[in-house]
Amino acid sequence: MRPSRRTVLTATAAAGVASAAAPATAAADGTTERPPATAQRPSRELRALLGEIDPDRIEATVRKLVSFGTRHTLSTQDDPVRGIGAARDWIAAEMRSYAAASGGRMTVELQSYIQEPASRIPVATRITNVVATLRGSVTPERVYVVSGHYDSRASDVMDATSDAPGADDDASGVAVAMELARVMARRRPASTIVFAAVAGEEQGLYGAAYMAQQYKAAGTYVQGMFTNDIVGSSTADDGTRDPYTIRLFAEGVPSSETPEQAAVRRSVGGENDSPSRQLARFVRDVADNDATGMGVRVIYRRDRYRRGGDHIPFLERAYPAGRFTEPAEDFAHQHQDVRVEDGKRYGDLPEFCDFAFTARVAKVNAAALWTLAQAPGTPRDVKVVTSTLTNATELTWTRGAEPDLAGYEIVWRETTDSDWTHVIPAGDVTSHEVDLSKDNVFFGVRAVNRAGLRGPVAFPAPQT
Repeated sequence: MRPSRRTVLTATAAAGVASAAAPATAAADGTTERPPATAQRPSRELRALLGEIDPDRIEATVRKLVSFGTRHTLSTQDDPVRGIGAARDWIAAEMRSYAAASGGRMTVELQSYIQEPASRIPVATRITNVVATLRGSVTPERVYVVSGHYDSRASDVMDATSDAPGADDDASGVAVAMELARVMARRRPASTIVFAAVAGEEQGLYGAAYMAQQYKAAGTYVQGMFTNDIVGSSTADDGTRDPYTIRLFAEGVPSSETPEQAAVRRSVGGENDSPSRQLARFVRDVADNDATGMGVRVIYRRDRYRRGGDHIPFLERAYPAGRFTEPAEDFAHQHQDVRVEDGKRYGDLPEFCDFAFTARVAKVNAAALWTLAQAPGTPRDVKVVTSTLTNATELTWTRGAEPDLAGYEIVWRETTDSDWTHVIPAGDVTSHEVDLSKDNVFFGVRAVNRAGLRGPVAFPAPQT
């Protein structure tokens, strides 16, 4: 006999609370916040990894990048001490030193091409990404990418000679990616993690677009990408500080959506359930806790108004991606010539950075990336059966190939909720029926391995 709808509601509510396995926390307004039902407590292995992230090393990386004077994409590429070429070579040498401790698991390449004249590129220009790839030991075909951009700019985006220190924008993001490469190089992730410092961002996302296209052309299975762009300061333009929050921008309607996919979305909903939104929920599940010391504020937008970052080329190629950015920016310390004006100092200088804050941002990235790499992948081919009209819901999916796969869980929430509120164990199966109407709530499916790690949720499409 199938359990009644009341039994399902009661059981899943209890399962949801148990799944969170985390205490309620006090919000800034005095209310009590409870983690989502899908939240996961950090493992001992993850806590040890997070403990190795070093704010002093992050500071040293930022200051070294600033020391090259300018890292403008159009600056000199053959001067050993100034310009983007000197920065490129130093980053590559550092990444190779990390790779030396990996036992051959990490490789470093200069991913380079000639960008012909285009917007903000007046002459043919070599653009080079520094890419360190830590190959997975179990499911290497699954790839997760973390990046920052190492180019910088002054007030005039075409000024390739003036000092453009770029401490916050975006030596801070490069420092995050490099610190994670250093810490993870000595470990064995199940899936592949890529640590990238890309160029050409300020001129038009050129380096990231090239990297994303290379992955797409090769059929690489990128299941998640994070760019860290402007993650160096916890101080806003009015002087207020928020050192324990990081924003994560995540688009709703996918940039890559086809007309056919748009028609399905309009029919069944899902504007808040894109792969990038599921990735952002996963980040909150595993990284918004005492192990990172940070709160993750998910912003339901692709990026800030009239601005963009290196996650966008990945989104345009149907890869789930998001952007980490500090909670409130100080625009006097971005895209500004170094100067003093009316007693106020302008310029993107290290003295305006908060390196302890950036280290916590690195921990958020590390918690997300390491758990993604160790947990099962996002389920594929998840469908809601619609061939018969009933008040129950049958979900189907394709079983993953992970050798330690233990099974699957169904998650659901009211259509007015932003986070998953209920979890139903389904077992090691490829279909499951829930005595709840698909017309009234949203469903998802996630995989679980034998260590108890859960991967991101997949939102189902209708199947006739």
